[in-house]
Amino acid sequence: MGKLVYNALGHSFDIEDRTLSHLRMVFMNKLRRGEPFMFHFPVGDGSGTRTLWIHPSIPLVFHFYGSRAPQLNRRWIDELMHEASSANGLSVIAEPEADSPEVRSA
Repeated sequence: MGKLVYNALGHSFDIEDRTLSHLRMVFMNKLRRGEPFMFHFPVGDGSGTRTLWIHPSIPLVFHFYGSRAPQLNRRWIDELMHEASSANGLSVIAEPEADSPEVRSA
């Protein structure tokens, strides 16, 4: 289980390492392009959903606890990128079967 640490106040959110690895790719690609977006994810205790504004001016830290980086599924990254570019913003969707070669872990 990894953590996404959001803003200078250090608000952190638990996200499974595999999912967090894919989200990191999406976040970094969107931010590198100067494209801020909304990120929605369920609260771990089932009490609702959190929404974060992801913008280059807001500090982010991706903290992984696993010792091995997972292989990345390019199809999932593409689908998450599409979600992040939508009017509703990014929500974590189920990982699809990889139908193309997996990309190297980052």
